[in-house]
Amino acid sequence: MKHDKVTIKIPRPLYTKVQQLIDESGFNSPTDFIVYVLRDVLSQHEADRADRFTPEELTAIKQKLRRLGYLD
Repeated sequence: MKHDKVTIKIPRPLYTKVQQLIDESGFNSPTDFIVYVLRDVLSQHEADRADRFTPEELTAIKQKLRRLGYLD
């Protein structure tokens, strides 16, 4: 299955910095680097969100800890 792609515009000075960086790294193109960075940022964001509990979950956890004697 073919992946659809879109064009993202970035300021030219930023593109120039990316180009300089990839010249010194193992990336083949600015696109490869930008996709890598975006995936990394998005996966970190998803991991941060997964670490959060809903208010209901926090209440249930606190109740369990009280029953076990860990909270007063």
